[in-house]
Amino acid sequence: MAETSGRAEFPGAEQVRGDARSWPTGRLLSVAARVLEVRFERFLAGYDLTQAGLVVLHHVEEGPRSQRELSLLCRVTDQTMSRTVEKLTRYGHVRRGADVGDRRRLLVEITESGQVALDGARVEERKSEQFFGALPDYGRFRDDLIALIGMAEPPSSGGG
Repeated sequence: MAETSGRAEFPGAEQVRGDARSWPTGRLLSVAARVLEVRFERFLAGYDLTQAGLVVLHHVEEGPRSQRELSLLCRVTDQTMSRTVEKLTRYGHVRRGADVGDRRRLLVEITESGQVALDGARVEERKSEQFFGALPDYGRFRDDLIALIGMAEPPSSGGG
């Protein structure tokens, strides 16, 4: 692997960059996201986590939340959240329990195993952000991405 600006590159990286200059911005964002996701998903698999599960752990670390609340926060359907919480429960990262204020409502809360996985993922996220060392203003880049995401409407709840 060649090295450029302290970053290891694969053979042919310059040719790929040249080709990518002709791509529309949407494709650039999509491919960049996939490149980082694949790397991060490999890491998360070691903790029996997915990207979706990680986002849920971020939210329940703040305190127990209902699945409906998590659906809204994560911008996914109720059905998708149900599957994500089920998988997290199966791996011991969260547990579901009755809300003391409303016994009909179940709350999702993080477990010790989930906190260990979340802490490990945060370390790996910081390592991944080193890839962005080539950006002149990484903070601005993040703010711009957050603004784009904020403009998107959440998916419909799917009847829940």
